Amino acid sequence: MSTKPKYSSTFIFETKSLTEEFHRFDSEIAQRARQIPGFLGEETWHNEDTGLHAEVYYWADQNALRTLISMDTHQVAKRRYSEWLGEYRVIVSEVQSVYGNPDLGLEHQPERDV
Repeated sequence: MSTKPKYSSTFIFETKSLTEEFHRFDSEIAQRARQIPGFLGEETWHNEDTGLHAEVYYWADQNALRTLISMDTHQVAKRRYSEWLGEYRVIVSEVQSVYGNPDLGLEHQPERDV
């Protein structure tokens, strides 16, 4: 991660019925999030034992995060979450510091400035 994140948003949820439609929504939201100025990277985690899944996005500022939250596709998915997911939790955090390898675990991140 070439820029230290100021915020992270974590979406933790129980998987229930992840249909093709869910995967289309999830993919579109992720692809569009990656295009938001201020998006810095993302990582996903899945625990096979518990069925819990987590998606973490890193942001340069609150405006970038608000852009994701207000996205039309995101709003539709929020209204329909109970079709695909069990319980969920969202955590929005202000990042105080990052130690170690800043790229470890990141699946997608913007191209680095050269």
